[in-house]
Amino acid sequence: MNDKNICDDPCPIARCLAFLGDAWSLLILRDAHFGLTRFDQFRKNLGIGPAILTRRLATLTAEGLLEKRLYSERPPREEYVLTAAGRDFLPVLFTMGAWGRQYRGEGRLVRILDAETGAEIRPVLVDEVTGIKIGNRPIRIVEPDGD
Repeated sequence: MNDKNICDDPCPIARCLAFLGDAWSLLILRDAHFGLTRFDQFRKNLGIGPAILTRRLATLTAEGLLEKRLYSERPPREEYVLTAAGRDFLPVLFTMGAWGRQYRGEGRLVRILDAETGAEIRPVLVDEVTGIKIGNRPIRIVEPDGD
């Protein structure tokens, strides 16, 4: 399945994976949430090659999760900052991290703490309509109506 086929898929998970499907994009978003904004910061922290980083930043910018902002006019330099869509991705990252802690948690792991209280953040996803924890009841998938 190629990216075009995934983008046409009615499943929103498949559509997200069409551009977020690799680890680098997710790690760039993680680092952006932790305050990194500049190309060299991402490159150094991730140990990613410049060509790959350039492509991932371009995709995340084109998809509206990051935006470029000029931080120096001479010489011209840009940084990457989270958009509203990028900020809204934080719960997804935290949920992935909680799953990773539970099922892939061997060895030393960083902890994510609330900056004000110092308490460890332990995300829980609940259905907004019912208030029931997601994962505790059966689900069904409904195909979209035909055109």
